[in-house]
Amino acid sequence: MPRLLDVSDDVRAEIGDDEADRLLAGDNNPGGYDCTSCRTPGDPEQEQTSTVLFVGDETAVLAFAHARCLPSQVVRVAEDQLQGAVQAAAGAASMPAPEAAGDGAPAQAVLGITSGLVLIAGELHPALVVEPTGPISRPGAEGGGDDFLPLLIEQGFMPVTELSEAPSTLSGWSVLLAMGQLHAVLQPGTGGTSGQVAWWQAHQPLQVTEGWRAAANKTQHVIVFAAPAGSIGRQPREDVLRDALDKAAANGRLVAAMMPLAGT
Repeated sequence: MPRLLDVSDDVRAEIGDDEADRLLAGDNNPGGYDCTSCRTPGDPEQEQTSTVLFVGDETAVLAFAHARCLPSQVVRVAEDQLQGAVQAAAGAASMPAPEAAGDGAPAQAVLGITSGLVLIAGELHPALVVEPTGPISRPGAEGGGDDFLPLLIEQGFMPVTELSEAPSTLSGWSVLLAMGQLHAVLQPGTGGTSGQVAWWQAHQPLQVTEGWRAAANKTQHVIVFAAPAGSIGRQPREDVLRDALDKAAANGRLVAAMMPLAGT
């Protein structure tokens, strides 16, 4: 029986035609695998399977996923993430463009992220809430200030005044859930870069609840909310998180976008 394996053009370009052909012929990988997204068994002899290539600065790791969970794609991640060598606290990551406001000196803004299920219009949506630890200013800006929300609105996020309906999908962005954990929020490549790059990336992959992962795999989307520093906080329960989101929306301090789950 022919292997039901998809090797995308991007993956083929990275690994070469010979390696791609060996994969398709079944020479270079075992018959069964654990899906890199949902972590359940898969079989490329029996079901559509995607090749997913994680690429760092020096290392590349080829993984397999059910085609229903992830498309075949190249995902660029930090080298230390592939090596598993960094023991940094989960939940902090760098936002490449803005700078931390306050002293006028360039600095990477540290973003915190929280996952939870949010009820909107009678449907539970998997959600991520992104909040910086301090004010965000535009690159090169002087005099401080907080431009976090305007910067995101310019990228296509929409202001939220009440959580009555789900936001529209933001083209080119996606949420990467791999190996059963949250790895990154991806944005379109800039400056002629093809594919996607990490806007937020976990220093160490983040655990999500079984309920959150099940909802994400079912809906194939994630709502990403963002708020300025001090608007939401790290809330211990989803009902408290919802209250904080409602207050931030009412105060004009919340934006949101729908993103496909690890879509391209």
